[in-house]
Amino acid sequence: MAAEKDQQEDAGAEGLSATTLLPKLIPSGAGREWLERRRATIRPWSTFVDQRRFSRPCNVGELCQRLVRNVEYYQSNYVFVFLGLILYCVVTSPMLLVALAVFFGACYILYLRTLQSKFVLFGREVTPAHQYALAGGISFPFFWLAGAGSAVFWVLGATLVVIGSHAAFHQLEAVEGEELQMEPV
Repeated sequence: MAAEKDQQEDAGAEGLSATTLLPKLIPSGAGREWLERRRATIRPWSTFVDQRRFSRPCNVGELCQRLVRNVEYYQSNYVFVFLGLILYCVVTSPMLLVALAVFFGACYILYLRTLQSKFVLFGREVTPAHQYALAGGISFPFFWLAGAGSAVFWVLGATLVVIGSHAAFHQLEAVEGEELQMEPV
């Protein structure tokens, strides 16, 4: 307990820590740990968007090398770009917000119901997995009306275009221990 307070005070002296920036709604576990690892390995946004580091690749070999190396190097940045595009899509679609509210509302009602007693339907106890499937079934028409399918494909397409063009046109970062390569003249 005392060690945690010392770590929080040290982090407070340095600025905002990862634990204060992560939403409190994300439970501790695999998802939270994965998000913390992503945040820890994020590259500086100033180098990520530096316009002077963008150029056209000379040939297809350089293009492929840039794609592979930049995706590896900026992987965490690309995850946050993807999450930002999802957030943009949800916020700009009111019907999708309604569909998500119906889904999470149904999940919350089922959660409260299971706290009081076991959920029994037609004389059989319904497992939590089946309850959430029921919530999904209830909210499916709302997702269909909101065009969730087209939103998913829009997010995937926009992600591929944004990340693919960044990875293709951003010059490679110098990696320590890498030998100099001579270009043919």
